[in-house]
Amino acid sequence: MLLALLPVGVLLGFTISGAVGDWHKASSRRDFRDAIEQSFTEDRVATAVIDEGAAVALARLRPGRATAAQLRAARAGTDVAFRRAAVRAAAWHGPLDVAGPLDAARRQLNAARVQVAAGSLTVGESADAYGSIVDSLLATVRQLDTAAPTLRSAEAVDAYVAMGAAIGAAARERIDVARLIATRPSVAVFVRGRSLETAELDVFRENAAGSLAADLEAVLYSPAGVTVTAIREDLDRGKLSTLRAVPLEKWVRASGRRVDLFRQLQARARENLAADVSKDVGTARSGGIDDLGVSVAVLVLVVGLALALRRSITRPLGEVAEGARHLSGGDLAFDVAYSGRDEIGQVASAFRSLRETEERLVTEIRQMTAAVRDNRLEHRAEVTAFEGTWSQLLAGLNDTMAAFTDLESRRGRAEQELGDFFELSLDMLGIANADGYFTRVNRAFERTLGYTSEELLSRPYLEFVHPDDRASTAQVAAAVSAGHDTVGFENRYVRADGSVCWLQWSARALPDTGLLYAVARDVTERRRRDQEHAALRSVATLVAEGASPSETFSAVAAEVGRLVDADVAVVLRYEPGQSATVAGAWSVPGIEIPVGLRLRVGDGGVAMRVLDSRHPARVERLEGPSDSVSGFFMNLGGRSGAGAPIIVEGRLWGVLAAVSREPERLPAGSELDLAEFTELLATAIANAQTRTDLTASRARVVAAADETRRRIERDLHDGAQQRLVSLALQLRAAQSAVPPELGELATQLDHVTTGLANAVDELREFARGIHPAILAEGGLGPALRALARRSEVPVELDVLTSRRAPAAAEVAAYYVVSESLTNAAKHADASVVTVEVEETNAGLSISVRDDGVGGADVGRGSGLVGLKDRVEALGGRLSIDSPRGAGTSIQVELPLGDDGVAGGELISRL
Repeated sequence: MLLALLPVGVLLGFTISGAVGDWHKASSRRDFRDAIEQSFTEDRVATAVIDEGAAVALARLRPGRATAAQLRAARAGTDVAFRRAAVRAAAWHGPLDVAGPLDAARRQLNAARVQVAAGSLTVGESADAYGSIVDSLLATVRQLDTAAPTLRSAEAVDAYVAMGAAIGAAARERIDVARLIATRPSVAVFVRGRSLETAELDVFRENAAGSLAADLEAVLYSPAGVTVTAIREDLDRGKLSTLRAVPLEKWVRASGRRVDLFRQLQARARENLAADVSKDVGTARSGGIDDLGVSVAVLVLVVGLALALRRSITRPLGEVAEGARHLSGGDLAFDVAYSGRDEIGQVASAFRSLRETEERLVTEIRQMTAAVRDNRLEHRAEVTAFEGTWSQLLAGLNDTMAAFTDLESRRGRAEQELGDFFELSLDMLGIANADGYFTRVNRAFERTLGYTSEELLSRPYLEFVHPDDRASTAQVAAAVSAGHDTVGFENRYVRADGSVCWLQWSARALPDTGLLYAVARDVTERRRRDQEHAALRSVATLVAEGASPSETFSAVAAEVGRLVDADVAVVLRYEPGQSATVAGAWSVPGIEIPVGLRLRVGDGGVAMRVLDSRHPARVERLEGPSDSVSGFFMNLGGRSGAGAPIIVEGRLWGVLAAVSREPERLPAGSELDLAEFTELLATAIANAQTRTDLTASRARVVAAADETRRRIERDLHDGAQQRLVSLALQLRAAQSAVPPELGELATQLDHVTTGLANAVDELREFARGIHPAILAEGGLGPALRALARRSEVPVELDVLTSRRAPAAAEVAAYYVVSESLTNAAKHADASVVTVEVEETNAGLSISVRDDGVGGADVGRGSGLVGLKDRVEALGGRLSIDSPRGAGTSIQVELPLGDDGVAGGELISRL
């Protein structure tokens, strides 16, 4: 029975397949028809852009109302074409993107219009811009027309597309030749588009149907075609003189007419293409209807046969189908009872054999699964009990088990190697979960922090972080969990012994697993070294800048205290009689250490150990009388201390000490760290001593010079000046004794007396310049007032002093004011000079200001240089501010110490 139904079923299958194929063919041809219609719309847009490009060129070459009107009309036509194409593109559902290229062409057109309106494009450049738009539109047309279902449609498509491309090339040639005619070039110029037009027209001839090829020849030999051909030949032969004689209007009219004839041929090619596509769709549709009729007839025949055979095959087939469903669902208990000798009986018997084989196969697979679950990877299935595909299937399972065994072995070795690497790494390696707990840490964690692995895994890792760093650590952990890797993050952890260490972290999270993988490195020593280097650089900078010893001592104490985490740091200077003086100090808030405090150096303390050994020392427990160094620090709460000697030029000068109020607060090796600072302190002290000696030497030179000036002035006053005055008196007496008849002698004596008086005045003024006697007798105020009275420029003088200053300071102040008044009179062209002298806590302050022309420079005059040297020799400071056109201001600060040097008391006892 089945053999009877088989041919009918095959026939029905072929019939239905043919019908489905015809309907599919009809559907694809309808899709091609839609694509052809869309391409027609795109081609119309290209035609409108070609017309606008030509209108732009003609408007530039032949400006006037007519060409401007043509341009406006062309642009309006282009806008309409784009709008229609956009509407149709929105309704297009084909696989090709039409709306995107169309929108891009529209934007290109807008850009070209803007450039044309701005006049930034030449005729050739505008032609290129519009030609590029046309090329992109024609490219879309070609893509839409590529799926022609029949040879006839394909030829019609090729003819239609070729004519569109030829029109674009002809339009471009039209613009180029028009530009040549308008510009009248003197040399031959290459004209684009002709070769492309020729190639596309050849394609049109090969594929055009009916009389289109002949009509093309008619166009080429029409009057317009002949005119264009003649002009082309002139261009080819380089006959520019002939070209210059061609009116632009003639070329525009002839080439335009020729393009219009091409468009008529394209319209007919479009009609032929549409007709061919419609015919292909109709043919496919009618074929599908015929095949459908045949299918219906065959179906009726099959239904009849099925009704006739239903009684004999339905029950056994249903039983076999039910067994197949149970078997496919994994139910091996169902059995097919039918045992006839027909084809269905044979199928039932084969089904029973298949069920038995499947039962044995399932048993083998279950045993294989149990072996994998129990990690019995040596188990293998019994392949010889099966044949054919089943045997191959079990052999493949055995191969899979062998491969799995090999992979398991390699995985074990890899895990062992990874575990060894994890545990042996010197860096701290850890894995944390989203709950904030470590799930695994290596031995480096235990070595660095001092906790056991059980402690590290049993508490949130933030509990091990220093309280001040927990907030920043939580923020970084949240960022890493969100997928942001971190590199170089540093925070502080509290070790098991209570000490603090710095760790540098690099971490990455795997969001799928919820785990965070981190690597840390102990950078405590590196940070300590960095801090130490920074402190050393800070102190070295102070020393290099020549800071005062007291400032340097205090800065060193502060840097040392912060570096070794001490509560107190001091610079002590050893004194005779087992004592020491505080030269500089630093302490945490709440502790005050007076500079200059003198303490006894007792037994057993840091100061005593350094004094005895001249080497760094450390004391874990401070004790001693309250007037000793150790007792003083103990009264402040100090428990332990460290110190290093300060050796200046081979002599033990003092000790740099740090004290902690906790017994084990100072890090190990702190005394060695202090030794690095003592070298800088020794340099600073030696430099200060050198500067002090130099300043004192300069002060002695100035004092000796002033003393010499005073002696010369006194010698002149008491010697030569007095003798000249005595001679003048004697001459006056002799003059009064001359008889009246000796008038000529009296006159001569009068001249000699007057000359002698002038000589006395000059000698007195010279003596005053060497050293003013009024300064020694009356002090700085009267001497300055005398200077102000003699000054050629009006002087506003204000002297605020309560006592006499040291002689050296008064002389220096006098000469500063004297030199300034002289400069104001000789060089500044000033109208007034203001002089202010005031005694301050820092010393004597002198200010001299004028309203002259300014421009004074210490480097250009020996007078100002001498003043600056004199002031600095006394430990003072002189500054000049003299911008051009804004007057000159001289500021002088002089110390009033007995030795004339600021800070001299401290350095004098070094």
